[in-house]
Amino acid sequence: MDMTRRALDLQATTLMVLLCLTWSLAQIVLKYTAADMAPTLQIALRSGGAAVLTYLLVRWRKMPVFTVAGAWKPGLLVGALFAGEFFLLGEALRYTTASHVSIFLYSAPLFAALGLHFFSPEERLNRLQWLGIIVAFSGIAISFLGRDGTYNTLESPNMLLGDALAILGGMFWGATTVVVRGSRLKNATATETLFYQLIAAFVILGVGAMGMGQTDIHWSTRLVGSLIFQVVLVSFVSLLIWFWLLRHYLASRLGVLSFMSPLFGVILGVWLLNEKIDQSFVIGALCVVVGILLVSGQEWFFKKK
Repeated sequence: MDMTRRALDLQATTLMVLLCLTWSLAQIVLKYTAADMAPTLQIALRSGGAAVLTYLLVRWRKMPVFTVAGAWKPGLLVGALFAGEFFLLGEALRYTTASHVSIFLYSAPLFAALGLHFFSPEERLNRLQWLGIIVAFSGIAISFLGRDGTYNTLESPNMLLGDALAILGGMFWGATTVVVRGSRLKNATATETLFYQLIAAFVILGVGAMGMGQTDIHWSTRLVGSLIFQVVLVSFVSLLIWFWLLRHYLASRLGVLSFMSPLFGVILGVWLLNEKIDQSFVIGALCVVVGILLVSGQEWFFKKK
């Protein structure tokens, strides 16, 4: 039976803050260690490691890995979308900054809201939310069109390509949410949904990294620390929490707090990686954040009496 999903409460808000910080740090760590191991290969390895942890967790609980009959079909689709999202993320980080990736990848709630509008009657967009969609995508356009070219330096010669890949990654992430909510996976356990995604990401991204010749590894303390952080926190703990939240709270409402991820990402990118941001990017990023707030949080600010 499908359970009734709730609006955000203190528990969901606290968990979303922690998730946003963790996911923002993930982009920073991937960029920081890219010289030691290609981001795509790092994501493949972290997915494989997290898949093992997920399996061990399920067996420790003495529960079956697969709990919903017929869920393997949407599970494969979700896995492919998940792998596609992180393939695009890994490639984006090769060309653009972690700050830019943080903004464009976390446009995902906008794409999820658009998809849920058509597939989930309880989450149809109203006029204010459509305005938020327009504002957010206008911000993306400003970020692209308002540049003066000074950021396409020898250090980042293909920044526009990297930004475009990050936006596509956001589309894949949004599509993943729609599939989870609109298929039999909505009644599956968080571990089952996560297991599909991790296995697919490990296989697809691993093959992709080998096919592109991105298999060089320079072991270092920072790389080992990065992999431990990504396996345990990013691909295991945080995603288990995320899918638990999707099962118990309205997905579009969870997006109200997702604006913290791009903000954290920009702040950490500038602070830890000494990344530079231009005026058009700042204006565009603010528009994206405002758009996300209008789409996902309008009921907080305009509650019916």
